[in-house]
Amino acid sequence: MRKIELEIVALSHSITQTHSYAVVLGEVNGLRRLPIVIGGFEAQAIAVALEKMQPSRPLTHDLMKNFMSAFNVDLTEIIINDLQEGIFYSKLVCVGENDTVEIDSRTSDALALAVRFGCPIYTYENILDSAGILMEDTSGKKKKQVGDTEKAEPSAHSDLHALTLDELNILLNEVLEQEDYIRAIAIRDEINSRKNQ
Repeated sequence: MRKIELEIVALSHSITQTHSYAVVLGEVNGLRRLPIVIGGFEAQAIAVALEKMQPSRPLTHDLMKNFMSAFNVDLTEIIINDLQEGIFYSKLVCVGENDTVEIDSRTSDALALAVRFGCPIYTYENILDSAGILMEDTSGKKKKQVGDTEKAEPSAHSDLHALTLDELNILLNEVLEQEDYIRAIAIRDEINSRKNQ
């Protein structure tokens, strides 16, 4: 399978759920985004590394990096390699003096380490197809679904099951503009569940 390179494009706090964050990965040279819900500690670990902050004592992921460096192990890439029941699975590709080892990891931990090591992040086409969100194209025009004619009001529709597929697509575009990635994940999942029926 061909690997698709991703980069971290946003770290968003959930307005609706306390202690819930989304890290948004963007396809390098592409329009697709992959939002992943993570916990507060992991979001903090990613944010600290992205902002190049130096805590007074090493955080867990800093300790892991220091440990790996002390034993001449380099993290060369992470791969988000599976998606099961809404949970992303990842592996760390580590290179030592004599061999390469793939280690199972939570995706949030893998991303926190990838930022610290400056290594690339990859996934596969099937994961982007099932969990990705297509953003607007470079000309500024949104890709519209056939039949998208009326505008859905996000505040008027708290129950996604009551919306039509067209209304869900419109609502998805609106919440993406507001960068509410947690709500976008719920809407995307509702759209995908209807397509699979």
